[in-house]
Amino acid sequence: MNKKLFALLIGSMTLSLLGIIFVQGYWINNAYQTKEDQFTFNVRQVLKEVSKDVQLREIEDYYRLYSGLVDSLGEPDNVSFNELIYSIANEDESETVIFSDGIIEEDYKLSSGFLDTDFDSIRFKKITNQKQTTRITRGLDGSGVTKQTKRVFNRLKDYERRQFEAAFSNISAQTPIHKRVSREEIEALISAECKERGIKPKFEYAVYSNNLGTKIRSNNFELDPSSTYGVPLFVNENLNTSYKLYVNFSEKGREVLNTILGMAILSLAFTTVIILAYSNALRQLFKQRQISQIKTDFINNMTHEFKTPIATINLALDALKNPKVSENKEFVARYLKMIREENRRMHAQVEDVLRISQLEKNELDLPKERLKLHDIVEDAITHVSLIVENRDGYIRTHFDARKSSILANDSHMTNVIVNMLDNGIKYTEGTPKIDVYTENVKDKIILKIVDQGIGMTKGVQKKIFQKFYREHTGDIHNVKGHGLGLSYVKRILDDHNAEIFVESEQGKGSTFIIKMHLIS
Repeated sequence: MNKKLFALLIGSMTLSLLGIIFVQGYWINNAYQTKEDQFTFNVRQVLKEVSKDVQLREIEDYYRLYSGLVDSLGEPDNVSFNELIYSIANEDESETVIFSDGIIEEDYKLSSGFLDTDFDSIRFKKITNQKQTTRITRGLDGSGVTKQTKRVFNRLKDYERRQFEAAFSNISAQTPIHKRVSREEIEALISAECKERGIKPKFEYAVYSNNLGTKIRSNNFELDPSSTYGVPLFVNENLNTSYKLYVNFSEKGREVLNTILGMAILSLAFTTVIILAYSNALRQLFKQRQISQIKTDFINNMTHEFKTPIATINLALDALKNPKVSENKEFVARYLKMIREENRRMHAQVEDVLRISQLEKNELDLPKERLKLHDIVEDAITHVSLIVENRDGYIRTHFDARKSSILANDSHMTNVIVNMLDNGIKYTEGTPKIDVYTENVKDKIILKIVDQGIGMTKGVQKKIFQKFYREHTGDIHNVKGHGLGLSYVKRILDDHNAEIFVESEQGKGSTFIIKMHLIS
């Protein structure tokens, strides 16, 4: 894929994902604000009803007290009676109905001593409505039968209540707050109103007088501006009051959050799935891109590796066709050896690729037996000794381990050591100098292969056991190979339940360390 198109695709996908996250966050925040506003509205309605109920209850108490006193006073100070009388005659039924509708107004003067106020007396008017119906029915003989119905009731009670609201507001203002309302009453009213509106969190309350706390309060009340709501209490006819009821819902945030928690969790879960899927897809995309590049390098390396021996074999065959060369046995033997070596070289390269392919498919059968690691190392050294000698180098062994018996596959463990020795030879620019050490640590044997090559950086050390990975030093073909050797080593050692580490410093060589379990 074109780099610009790839970058544009990644950029657009990332922006889209960020847009989705922003929209989800905006939606959750907006839903939270809406629920918080709804909670605030419900709480204010609760407080209004509580304030109203407390004030009405106080007026009712005074009214009952007044009614009882009026009934016990006996004769009123002044009585006036207004009556309206009218009749309806029905000739067909020989019946006459006389209606009487009267209003009795009684004036009382009550001493205010029982109210403990500064007023000498309080005047009130008691109004009673009296209705009377007289039904006169005439008989056949001319005589009449009279039937009366009388009803008395207070129709104008609301008027009296308004009198009390005006008169007793000044009286009650002189009464201490703890005598006007109790903690139990406020708590019960708030609980009932909250339950009716579906508000569940715990609350604390307090009544303040001119911004000072009173005795009417719960034990743990705190005046927190973010979660405390207030309402005027005992408002007079001029809409003035010195009292205010405060209620603190300390769990307000949790209550509001719980109302949107379900949808918020689902939204966040789906967004998380999208983010994880996107990040995984992006990682796979970069990985596939990297693998594609690595495979391209591998094919280039393989082409180069096969091209040289094929060209050498073709040149040798052409030379053998020359009569002068074919008659010289020394030249024939030399060219035949060259063809054999190049053919062996290509065969080894093909075997490397096939082994890795079998490992990937788990098709390798690795029967294991009791072997001496020292013997395996000695055998592996013979495979590369000729190359080292031709470059005037050496491979020295320092077998300090007294025990070296391991459970291993002879062929593959030999290939592991050969690959590591070959790696040290290839990545040494001058004369290859390799030292092999062994030692016993508890129930394990430690094998160290130390070279004096070009070494590697920390970043390279993390990648050398990856398939197809090769460190480039300017020219992709300056070191022969396909990047499969150490990947093969890691896979075989994993199968043997062994560990491999590398310690290296650029320009000072590398040390490969293998830890394997001993058997007794």
